Amino acid sequence: MKLKQLLACVPGAKLTGDDAIEIGALCYDSRQVTPGALFFALRGVKSDGTEFVSSAVKGGAVAIIADRPCAVAGVTCVEVPDARRAMSLMAAVFYGTPTGEIPLVGITGTNGKTTTTYLVEGIMERAGIPAAVLGTISYRFGETIIPAPNTTPESVDLQRILRELVDQGAKGAVMEVSSHSLEQRRADGCIFDVAIFTNLTRDHLDYHLDMESYYQSKLRLFTDLLTPNVHKPLRRAVVNLDDPYGARIAADSAAPVLTYAVNGPADLSVAEVNFSVHGIRCRLNSPVGEININSDLLGRFNLYNMMGAVGAGLALGIPKEAIEAGIEGHKKVPGRLERVPNDQGIIVLVDYAHTGDALENVLSTIAELKTDRIITLFGCGGDRDKGKRPVMGEIAARYSDLAIVTSDNPRTEDPEAILADVRAGIPAGMKEYGLEELEGGFREKGFATIESRRTAVRAAILAARPGDIVLLAGKGHEDYQIVGTEKFHFDDREEAAAALKLRA
Repeated sequence: MKLKQLLACVPGAKLTGDDAIEIGALCYDSRQVTPGALFFALRGVKSDGTEFVSSAVKGGAVAIIADRPCAVAGVTCVEVPDARRAMSLMAAVFYGTPTGEIPLVGITGTNGKTTTTYLVEGIMERAGIPAAVLGTISYRFGETIIPAPNTTPESVDLQRILRELVDQGAKGAVMEVSSHSLEQRRADGCIFDVAIFTNLTRDHLDYHLDMESYYQSKLRLFTDLLTPNVHKPLRRAVVNLDDPYGARIAADSAAPVLTYAVNGPADLSVAEVNFSVHGIRCRLNSPVGEININSDLLGRFNLYNMMGAVGAGLALGIPKEAIEAGIEGHKKVPGRLERVPNDQGIIVLVDYAHTGDALENVLSTIAELKTDRIITLFGCGGDRDKGKRPVMGEIAARYSDLAIVTSDNPRTEDPEAILADVRAGIPAGMKEYGLEELEGGFREKGFATIESRRTAVRAAILAARPGDIVLLAGKGHEDYQIVGTEKFHFDDREEAAAALKLRA
């Protein structure tokens, strides 16, 4: 493709050189440059892409895109107002604008994105729309499963993956749209039909610094990226009005809004609901009449996830019968209140809850369903928002009969320092158990701090008795642990299964 064709979508581009050159690849990492590539010199958190221009040229780059002057002898250079946005728009053009060919649903919010993508996928499948899914767990369609290093891929990778999955037969797509990706313009080349807002609670403040900045990043999906255009003149927002930020999203959305709520009036509301250990049964009032939902998913927070998915189905014009069947046919989401099978009478659940709000949602659900004690194991990631650590400690202590604080992904932080931050939120005077004490079980409400997650999982399982619920929170579907800068295999589900065998 000619550089001129790619630049047509970037207003304000200043060209120095030849725009008739042929571009064979798009690259943002100088180590991945191939002959004939266009290199994007991006400003990063830790480095500046302009520092790697010479390396890119040596690798065969024939043109450079940057957001400041970047003269290189014999190489075409283009200065643009925003290099990341330019990359996103140009990547879409380079790969033939795959999202212009299919219905695309984007989901953003602090919690619930992954489960909602799976539910929307089920609804689209029942409507005869085989859908690709891109999110925290993987990027996938049919037999193709691509590991997900980020919730939302970098724009060049995102458009390449979407093109690949559409060419394989995907007739729709559902994707999680993270605040980082919105801030970094990764999804700007996507043409969304529907955008869902789930909720907004404290997370990623190490990156966004404050909640208003976090909100403004999320808002971009409903303003900049949901404005009706020639490709898709009818676009819709689906917004949770029970969340304090929902009304703001609804007011600012560039597209018509379909609202949902459990606690108040909305376009999609609850007529009747029953929660049990077997799942959720409910009747919803909707613009197309009553919708009946039967699901194996647990808890009030999953009711919200289902309502967001139902809203997306309605926004896409999918018949309510397909919506009902799509929700009912969905059995589980990896690492989201996922059960670890056993015949010992202990309910062992693995969940990705890694924020205070998510942990409280899960624990409040378990508290409503419990028949005996709750044992909660959790940790907080290193090199991330430290402010949520004591908050999570307080929540775990409040809901649990035994709270075990352990490592999550400590990364480059001292694990003991992370545990100390969490411990600061646990009420003074609460009984603290040592590891040896827990091997014989426990009688009194209390907590323990155990740095090794493997040892902590074993302690939690061995301390349980029939009737107890053991929640292993924080890692969910992840099959690794990051210690320092190295990634090691670690899966809470595998560790729980091994610990259960020790009890047998």
